[in-house]
Amino acid sequence: MFRPLRRYQITVDVVVAAVFGLFALLVDVSLLSMVSNAQLLAGVGATALLTLALLFRRLSPGLALALAWLSAIVQMVALLSPSPTNVAIFAVLYATAAYGSRLVYWLGFASAFAGALTIAVYVYAVLPGWANPDLLTVGIAVLIAATFALLLAWVTGALVRTALAAREARRARVVAEAGAVAEQERVRIARDMHDVVAHSLAVVIAQADGARYAAASDPAAAATALGTISTTARAALSDVRLLLTQLRHSQGEGPQPTLADVEGLYAQVRASGVDLTVDVDPAPLSEPSAAVQLAVYRILQEALTNALRHGAKGRVSVHLAWHPDHVDLTVRNPLPPVPAPPPAGGHGLIGMRERAQLAGGMLEARPDGGHFAVTARLPIEEAA
Repeated sequence: MFRPLRRYQITVDVVVAAVFGLFALLVDVSLLSMVSNAQLLAGVGATALLTLALLFRRLSPGLALALAWLSAIVQMVALLSPSPTNVAIFAVLYATAAYGSRLVYWLGFASAFAGALTIAVYVYAVLPGWANPDLLTVGIAVLIAATFALLLAWVTGALVRTALAAREARRARVVAEAGAVAEQERVRIARDMHDVVAHSLAVVIAQADGARYAAASDPAAAATALGTISTTARAALSDVRLLLTQLRHSQGEGPQPTLADVEGLYAQVRASGVDLTVDVDPAPLSEPSAAVQLAVYRILQEALTNALRHGAKGRVSVHLAWHPDHVDLTVRNPLPPVPAPPPAGGHGLIGMRERAQLAGGMLEARPDGGHFAVTARLPIEEAA
């Protein structure tokens, strides 16, 4: 029933109602000095009701409308002439349209017509001294004028209501868009985190197993493996710190991998004991966009990580073909004799497909004879 208002709005409404009530009281006393005490008391009561209606017009438009009608009824029962203080009715009708509930909104609309008809009938048919058959045309004109004036106040409030609703919708849309952007950023960072951690751990595990087996027979190989583990772990820690910085400060994107970093990725895989061959034919004629470079790097990273974790020993091949309008990427690794089921809840293949789709391309990952093949095609947009 009562709308939440800010403190300054309540203060303004109280001051306006107090000033209006004082002015209206002075006007009524001067205009009703020649009437009976009963009519004077009724006039003061009607003015008090209008003052209360003006006070509650924004806090409770429905209550304000009821008080305005009650004030009009008191005036008509006491047979009082219309007073300048009745202008407060316009403010009440405006508030019913601008701030009222759906029911109060339409009650205000109906009150504009009912009020105009009541004014015309009361002034020219009920009020003593005004009844005159020759003034029927004037009475109709008053009805039209009153309807227009009251309806204008209501329509003005309805326009303000529409503007307020549009502003709230725009604000809600901005909040929703910001939430969607934040969610996309969280998904991107989670995907990057998965790529970095999964690949680095796969390299570390492979190197740790090799160092454990070679520790007794080939200490030099064990030392080399431990060095690779150290380098890989430091690089992964640096990437994780970068991603966590992006989580804390969403404005900072930070540097992303490019094609120049692919050779380091190949070196990590080879250092894990994988027989990796890379074929680039044809080579890129110009530098692709950053989005394409990042997608190629992450897809290669995840595909090679899967080859380390789930593939059998054997040659892993990478083929890149940089055509003028697209790049074809293929990663093939041998399958173990009895393929292990994919881990529940894995995000590797899903992440690669999302990478390709975000870049406007497509990706397929499936067994191909005794190998597992990841093939992708990404459109190329030349970097300016």
